Amino acid sequence: MKELDRAEQELEQQTKEDVVVEVENDNDAQQGDDLKDEEVTLSEEELRIQDLETQVKELNDRLLRVQADYDNFRRRTRQEKEAAAKYRSQSLLEELIPAIDNFDRALGVNAESDEAKSIQQGMEMVYRQLTEALKNEGLEVIAAVGQDFDPHYHQAVMQVESEDYQPNVVVEELQKGYKLKDRVIRPSMVKVSQ
Repeated sequence: MKELDRAEQELEQQTKEDVVVEVENDNDAQQGDDLKDEEVTLSEEELRIQDLETQVKELNDRLLRVQADYDNFRRRTRQEKEAAAKYRSQSLLEELIPAIDNFDRALGVNAESDEAKSIQQGMEMVYRQLTEALKNEGLEVIAAVGQDFDPHYHQAVMQVESEDYQPNVVVEELQKGYKLKDRVIRPSMVKVSQ
């Protein structure tokens, strides 16, 4: 009996050791699986973080582009408003310039009778008032005779030989040119020396 008890004790001891070894093996296996799960989880999280960082970067770039476009739009709109205010009377002035030309021609005629002279004086007063109002709006006569020819301000219709002027200088103005502030409305029609 003693042998039976001892065999049972040995068996029991062996079983306990086997259970401990199995438990340890299971724990090791579970820790290994946990590590693998953690590695998989970490790499998935890293990928997700990288994707999110990429999205944030793209959104920031888009935001900066939209903001720059908006700033450009505001600046362009402001410039257009300023130009519109600056040149608001251009169309009216363009229509009045032929009337001024006609005044110039009429005032260039020599009046012989008293009646014609009084009419001419009245026209001169109206002409002065009209030109003063146009100057107040920013209309300026382009200087021509004696100036170097500038294609931005002068339109050459003839070239003449002249001993009085250097080459490429305006000799005669055939029609006055006008500019509104810094914009040419009509260039001067001129004769240029060769």
